[in-house]
Amino acid sequence: MPNSGSKRLERLQIMVTDDELRALDDFRFQKRMPSRSAAVRELLRRGLAGDGFFNEADGGTNSGDYGVIDPKS
Repeated sequence: MPNSGSKRLERLQIMVTDDELRALDDFRFQKRMPSRSAAVRELLRRGLAGDGFFNEADGGTNSGDYGVIDPKS
């Protein structure tokens, strides 16, 4: 898989409920993320890291750094 510095060439579309979208937006705004896409990528990264697929991020990331794969890994 490419690192987060790579171009994003794949589009992933999902359907969510109103409650899921509201929760996503709440997360996004609380974490001051630039877009829903950034929030989804961060939640995906966290979920995958929580299951041992990726290392946890060190923190202190910029909004442009939100991606699924940590480039430091």
